[in-house]
Amino acid sequence: MGGRGMGGGEMMRAGRMLAQGDLKLIALALIAEQPRHGYDIIKMIEEKTAGFYAPSPGVVYPTLTFLEETGHVIAQPEGTKKLYVATDEGRDHLAANRALADAVFDRLAAFGEMMRQQNVDSGTEGNDLPPLLRAALDNLREVAIRQIVKDPDNEAELVAILARAAGELRKT
Repeated sequence: MGGRGMGGGEMMRAGRMLAQGDLKLIALALIAEQPRHGYDIIKMIEEKTAGFYAPSPGVVYPTLTFLEETGHVIAQPEGTKKLYVATDEGRDHLAANRALADAVFDRLAAFGEMMRQQNVDSGTEGNDLPPLLRAALDNLREVAIRQIVKDPDNEAELVAILARAAGELRKT
């Protein structure tokens, strides 16, 4: 995972949640459970993080292509989509790396729970906010997460932008 782990209320660590190779392994694990489309994998990861993180299609689909090229999955046409199915070689690879896959899934779930708890603790769970304000805050969170996923070294700049925005709000 790199860095200090999941503690300390660090939402901006989302980009480092998946280390190199983690997405390949968990995509393979999800496909081994049952054949899936790329969109299903995105939604399953989002579900495991309680809606606080979802990999972009621009990361997921190249990962699926890689898994196909390595012989771990095969893609079956299903209308305009591809249905990915684990091969025996892919199942063997997953079995050899099961502990790591389980650890990544546990990390995703812990991140989702941490974020949910932060929102409860800070009173921003959303149920008591006007719908437009809730949507704006959700959008801000999603954009910040996408930016840190795209460039984890950009954390200080993102924090500064958010701090300036908070300062502007305090003035009103």
